[in-house]
Amino acid sequence: YVSEKFGVRSLHIGSDTVQSAMRISRPNDLELSYTRSMMAFLLFHPAPHRVLMVGLGGGSVAKFVYRHLPDATTRVLEIDPQVVAIARQCFLVPPDDARFQVTISDGAEYMGRSDVQADVIMVDGYNAESHVEELATREFYGHCRERLAPGGVLVVNLWGGDRQFNDVLKRIEDAFPQGTLCLPARKPGNVIAFAFRDPPGSLRWDDLEQRAAALESRYGLEFPQFVAGLHTMNRN
Repeated sequence: YVSEKFGVRSLHIGSDTVQSAMRISRPNDLELSYTRSMMAFLLFHPAPHRVLMVGLGGGSVAKFVYRHLPDATTRVLEIDPQVVAIARQCFLVPPDDARFQVTISDGAEYMGRSDVQADVIMVDGYNAESHVEELATREFYGHCRERLAPGGVLVVNLWGGDRQFNDVLKRIEDAFPQGTLCLPARKPGNVIAFAFRDPPGSLRWDDLEQRAAALESRYGLEFPQFVAGLHTMNRN
């Protein structure tokens, strides 16, 4: 169901938990801190040409990528047609065009296709209570790595309070031996995992801080705080 409070429209799927939110006066902004944190992949892959998303929700991240990365084509996989209908009716998700497409599909099955390739894969797959099991298996994360182009990045929204959090993170780390990073969202609870198909290079913290300043100016997101958050959870 959809609720509205204080100028913010929220999507709920199977529970009172807010799955997605849109400030009605600024429909293309990222209202929730975890969605903004997912965009921290731009610190490592600033100009992707192909973005593949698993899970539409209210479409906040999809809209942001569509609006702010005009050189990228974006495909969103969503298993529930009703979610797609509500996202377009109530959350202003744009219609399909040459560089944006929403596909009714099982994300786990789709990721097993050998003809799929992307520069960035973004996974935000939750049901009413927890992470969708099929989107948190070793096999799924292995397929994600196989689908990434050279230099590609996997971005996964995790819930820190999930009893399976450590197990899921370990599966991501096992599937991506070249490196992973974790970023706590500003609102406690969500943790964004970034996994690299290839070694990300010998970046220093001051390199990331310089990138963050430029990205903040360009996109209006708190990239310097993302770097600080990465520093709190990752020694290197």
